[in-house]
Amino acid sequence: MDNLFIKGSTYIPTVDFNAQTNILEMSGESYHEYTIEFFQPIFEWLSTYLSQPGRSFVFNFKMTYFNTSSSRRFLEIFDMLENYVKNKGGKAEVNWYYKEGDLDMLESGEEYADDVDLKFNFISYP
Repeated sequence: MDNLFIKGSTYIPTVDFNAQTNILEMSGESYHEYTIEFFQPIFEWLSTYLSQPGRSFVFNFKMTYFNTSSSRRFLEIFDMLENYVKNKGGKAEVNWYYKEGDLDMLESGEEYADDVDLKFNFISYP
């Protein structure tokens, strides 16, 4: 399976999904106006990746800012991961990175952790 890499820019996050290392990472900022179009290839890649049962993987979430529309797409991703763990015997761990003192980003991660049944690790950095 090919990896998925999207280089981030002003409005879109960097996406680095590696099928060989089983490390999926999103970083940067996400406030693109057309989130459905941007996230569609991500959902397609994840659907293919998650079609193989029993994978163990880590999802590193290193966002510094995202808008409401992006937030909804992230929830869709977490829902996909949760369904995979529940229905296909996979193991997933989410590392939620947030800048020290950025309580909004920490609270956003805690809200996602409450919404889905996935293991979340909250990791602050300076």
